[in-house]
Amino acid sequence: MIEIIRKKLSALPHKPGVYLMKDRFGTVIYVGKARDLRKRVSQYFQPSRRMGWDLKFSALVDAICDFDCHVVRSEPEALLLEGKLIKEFHPRYNISFRDDKRFLLLKVNLNDAIPRFTLTRIKQDDGARYFGPFPDSGALRGTLTLVRHRFYLRGCRPLTPTERDYRHCLYAHLKYCTAPCIANVTREQYLEQVKAACDFLAGQCEEMRDQLELEMKKAAASQEYERAAQLRDMLTDLRRTTRKTRNFERIPYSLPLALDPERDLLELAKALQLPAPPQRIEGIDISNISGTFAVASLVSFRNGRPDRANYRRFRIKTVEGQDDFASVAEVVRRRYKRLLLEGTAPSVPGNPGQRRSAALRKQEGEGGEAIPQALQELVDHVSAAARRKGRTNAQTDASAAAVREHRAPGEPAGPGSARLPDLILIDGGKGQLSAACGELDKLGLSHIPVIGLAKEFEEIYRPGEKEPLRLSPESGALKLLQRVRDESHRFANTYNAQLRLKRISESILDEFPNIGERRKAALLKRFGSVQRMRLATVEQIAQVPGFGGKAALELKAFLEARSVTGP
Repeated sequence: MIEIIRKKLSALPHKPGVYLMKDRFGTVIYVGKARDLRKRVSQYFQPSRRMGWDLKFSALVDAICDFDCHVVRSEPEALLLEGKLIKEFHPRYNISFRDDKRFLLLKVNLNDAIPRFTLTRIKQDDGARYFGPFPDSGALRGTLTLVRHRFYLRGCRPLTPTERDYRHCLYAHLKYCTAPCIANVTREQYLEQVKAACDFLAGQCEEMRDQLELEMKKAAASQEYERAAQLRDMLTDLRRTTRKTRNFERIPYSLPLALDPERDLLELAKALQLPAPPQRIEGIDISNISGTFAVASLVSFRNGRPDRANYRRFRIKTVEGQDDFASVAEVVRRRYKRLLLEGTAPSVPGNPGQRRSAALRKQEGEGGEAIPQALQELVDHVSAAARRKGRTNAQTDASAAAVREHRAPGEPAGPGSARLPDLILIDGGKGQLSAACGELDKLGLSHIPVIGLAKEFEEIYRPGEKEPLRLSPESGALKLLQRVRDESHRFANTYNAQLRLKRISESILDEFPNIGERRKAALLKRFGSVQRMRLATVEQIAQVPGFGGKAALELKAFLEARSVTGP
């Protein structure tokens, strides 16, 4: 292993780029950027520097078994690629760029009545043209101001300016804007100015750079130093903004598999003092951003490998704000109460005529998750048919269970059928573990082993034990728990991201002028989504409370302009 790393180090170029550190399973654990790849990556493998490392960095270096490098053309390009890869891989040892904030983009929709340049952080499929991303937001804002002045473009907010907007338009009074709303030009003439600005932002700006540099030198020669400094800053912003960057394709990634799952399970059973290796392990993780879009994931590992047929995801329903402990309790309660109701609920004692489905309905009325009505009717139908044919309650229960598991009556349950796990892994420390144990006790499932795995020092918390258990970083048991934890974390974050993207797709209405939360909510309540809204007629939109004929017509034109594929 050391020889392979040394060989890779000797082949690294003295160029800017991004490097990805991997552990022995091929999992990306750290992403970094460098102005000089060879110098930066070599520092990780110099023993003389170890005395100055902190605990986190030492743990990172000890876990590195391989690395990959990607060469880029400039340091800003390396910064962009680093942020993209961190958001994609969520490496364990990275902190920066792990939130949902993105670099700025410049947007213009040529299908608008009077196109305008705006700043955004999300690229949508709305027919607009996008430039960026730009790592330096200050330089971008300065360049945008320069572009507006040089090409006489509008910078006002309204989608379609009116005479009232013109009276208060500072750009018009300063003669910085020649839009059709205030100048004697046609839309086609103004659109040519916008397209020229697009070409400029795409890199055709050599003439303006030369002109700014000439003006700067003239100002300095005539001792107009403040003017020269302004031109110098303007020229610097222009160079930073129009520097070309590449689009990086997604790097393929898959969950690494265990080298020897059976050995890892045996080692885990020994470390946790379990009676037998846990054949089925379920991992639970919570994901939210400041209390919004709170979701949870439950992943299942069977014989040390992912059992994706039994993955589940939850939207937190009963918890307000950011409360991971209460969220863990809700997920444990909903998951294992459901398993008890579906798999182990007995017939009503003393009344053999009562079906198991009746017992399920009774228990579900006490707070369990309700079974979908159509599925319940199908279960009742199977049960009634069984009674007519004189089958026993056990046969009826088996048929009802088969319907719920989407298999034919009499067909044996497959390996993917859900059942109670042999071990439950909670992503978190003592608080999350206590919340899970409390719910399991209420359900009478305290016999199921449950542990918590804290991220910072990879400590294992067990019920009734004051001190956490620390396993060797090279332990196969710890690696197995980390795989379960990381997979549940990935699955939860994926679901959270899907909900946020769905929300973002609806927020296109925020760009429509003078629309408030009530009118926006009324539209979404009436049509359900922006896609359905695009298919509606002007008359249907006008029937929404708060919208008249004029507003409905403007909204229809607004949506149509953003449904056409841009250049």
